[in-house]
Amino acid sequence: MNTAIGVIATGSYLPDTVVGNAEVGEAAGVTAEWIERKTGIRRRHRAAPHEATSDLAARAALRALEQAGLTADEISYIVVATSTPDHPQPATAAIVTDLIGARRAAAFDVNSVCSGFMFALTAADRMLRADAVDPERPAGQGPYALVIGADVYSRILDPADRKSAILFGDGAGAVVLGPVPAGTGGITTSLTTRGDQHRLISVPAGGSRRPASADTLAEGAHWFTMDGRGVRGFVHENLPGAIQALLVRAGVPGRAVRHFVPHQANGVMLAEVWPALGLDTARMHLALAHHGNTGAASVPITLDVVHRRGLFAEGDLTVLSAFGGGMSVGSALFRWAPTRHARPARIHTGSLVPEAATREPALAGAR
Repeated sequence: MNTAIGVIATGSYLPDTVVGNAEVGEAAGVTAEWIERKTGIRRRHRAAPHEATSDLAARAALRALEQAGLTADEISYIVVATSTPDHPQPATAAIVTDLIGARRAAAFDVNSVCSGFMFALTAADRMLRADAVDPERPAGQGPYALVIGADVYSRILDPADRKSAILFGDGAGAVVLGPVPAGTGGITTSLTTRGDQHRLISVPAGGSRRPASADTLAEGAHWFTMDGRGVRGFVHENLPGAIQALLVRAGVPGRAVRHFVPHQANGVMLAEVWPALGLDTARMHLALAHHGNTGAASVPITLDVVHRRGLFAEGDLTVLSAFGGGMSVGSALFRWAPTRHARPARIHTGSLVPEAATREPALAGAR
């Protein structure tokens, strides 16, 4: 039996409300031009008051299932990567199973902040590989997993903090993993966590160390905080090594990679670090101008945009990579597999970004 596991479908969801640079810039005390020049971001999406992370995740999941031609009951595992869960408990993934009608799936959350999707992808891949060798499983009947990245950062941002409020948007992206033909798929991952630098990104209050109280609310300790300069330094020091470690583990030279889909944190920072990654012949896909940094959702949203534009060819070597709080870095390499339905499925109008996945003129070095 073929036990190669790969991406067989993608989906994404971006809420209807679009917020431009002028609006977030006014609250943060900066201009729209300054935001675009510093980040490459022009606009971002905001969840409606009635929408929580699970709602966004479920919509992205259903679009991925539609493209795969699968029902929710055919999914064995649902892994949701998020650092903005609906509640401290239960897991947001459990709520997603209810929303999409996945009655047979085991579900759990992963919180590695913006790297979460890569950690979730690794977990799901390993579980499916184990299940795929089950001699009692009929050929062609899975197993399948839904891996979802979803975040609603608008609920934890201080509008006056120009280091963070200008960057983040809300959204969700999903992939369906399953058996793929020999010579494709074959996910190799590299995961690291530098806990000694965990203070670079945090939400100080609301957990067991500093439970919510009148004092923490007055202090503003429930807002997302980030040492922007420290994060930039971390990325420059750690992302190139993580990519090289991935390539060495896979036994693949950098020149063989065709596509690079990074965490959409800051376009200018990505352009700066790009020459050090050793992926000179690859195309770096950026869609952040249109949806900003969507946390754990940014890699799968961009992957969905690129896929639906028909930019992947069967067998293309593709690298995904993300970095986030903790501080963590996660990367994956695989050969693109033929998807179940290559045609664009019915998707939310905000999910398809017309100019996405092309070189951003303002960002020298992006491919």
